[in-house]
Amino acid sequence: MSTLTPAAPQSSGPARSTSPAARATGRAPRRGKARMDPTRNNTAAGIAAWLLALLFAVPVLWMILTSFHSETDAATNPPSIAANLTLDAYREFFGETSGVSPWPSLINSASASILSTVLVLLLAFPAAYALSIRPVKKWTDVMFFFLSTKMMPVVAAILPLYLFARTVGALDNIWFLILMYTSMNLPIAVWMMRSFLAEVPEEMLEAAQIDGANLLLILRKIIAPVAMPGIAATALICFIFSWNELLLARVLTGVVAGTAPVFLTGFVSGQGLFLAQVCAAAVVISLPVLFAGFAAQDKLVQGLSLGAVK
Repeated sequence: MSTLTPAAPQSSGPARSTSPAARATGRAPRRGKARMDPTRNNTAAGIAAWLLALLFAVPVLWMILTSFHSETDAATNPPSIAANLTLDAYREFFGETSGVSPWPSLINSASASILSTVLVLLLAFPAAYALSIRPVKKWTDVMFFFLSTKMMPVVAAILPLYLFARTVGALDNIWFLILMYTSMNLPIAVWMMRSFLAEVPEEMLEAAQIDGANLLLILRKIIAPVAMPGIAATALICFIFSWNELLLARVLTGVVAGTAPVFLTGFVSGQGLFLAQVCAAAVVISLPVLFAGFAAQDKLVQGLSLGAVK
């Protein structure tokens, strides 16, 4: 007699192939989303970055081009790109025709910016050390206090500062302006340098203390070289803030201690053409900041990225 073997049940759906990995684990393969091509993502991000850079660069390039046009060509609407180039706006800025030299204002801006930046670093460095490497009690409250000083707009403090400067005879005084710039930049400098100094390895400090180094030697020989990119970034930002400041300089100074931004506003008048002169003055006044940024470019990038990724 023949034995009948029951037929295997047939699946109603299509046959599925099982991979060796699925057979080993006993799990069916999952259908995930298609993976994105990383090369395509990088290309798209690069194109977007270049477009954004051009978006910010076009006004600057337009300002530079306008500074080489005559006042008549600069005031045309729409602007004339192919107009003749001239140096009349720069001659006017340097006082060739008017006799008013910008050098006293430029020297005042350089003096106030450099000296205030040095004072900020000297004060912020030990403060950041006390708040990061050797934290004091309730250091979070101290940091919030520093941050709260930046919440009040400068215009709200202009009148008390003006009355105080007039009482003590400090109006149109470059040293009083340096003091104002120092107090203005000190909170942000402490915040930045604290994050930089927090990245200094404690083992280096302990080894220096075992070798008998005192606090000043540790700050100068151990911490400062390690945190130099952060110090350079802080110094550059404080210099830029001081150099570009206008409101305090406009109210607290006059003829003797006037800064470059105040001198620039002198070209703006209610009558006549002044666009090319303003563009030329803006280009010249922007050059020190650009040179400082390019000179400290590597330190600035390292300093701004220091402590961002732990």
